[in-house]
Amino acid sequence: MKAVVFYLFLISGFYGFAQMDCILGVGGRDNETITKVFELTEEQQENLKSWSAELKVRNDILKDKSKYLMKKNEESSPEVLLTVSKEYGSIMDSMKRNVRMIDKRLLTSFNKAQYERYVKLCSQLALRPIHINRSVDEN
Repeated sequence: MKAVVFYLFLISGFYGFAQMDCILGVGGRDNETITKVFELTEEQQENLKSWSAELKVRNDILKDKSKYLMKKNEESSPEVLLTVSKEYGSIMDSMKRNVRMIDKRLLTSFNKAQYERYVKLCSQLALRPIHINRSVDEN
């Protein structure tokens, strides 16, 4: 029972934070949707595929690390679980940073119209878009 409550606490914290930023979801099952909605070029589609694979490798390593941490501490005392929850939170933060980093890479490759579409969709969902510095003339 103690472990179930602990997992629910961690999961709720993860989802509560994830809704603040407007995440594209690169690497998830939405790559096809991303391609269609933003009308990605062939080069952008290749980058999306490559970055998705990179994200999977990065986060699979972190998932394995978190599974090991949980398994190692299944029967731990509440005091130890508190320390473990901080380690687990750190792993989850790393995973979120990976997702944001890969999304930002794709957003950086967007042309002005694609990025404006992204900002508009985020606004409609009341989420904060990931800012991309567009002050440099790309042409």
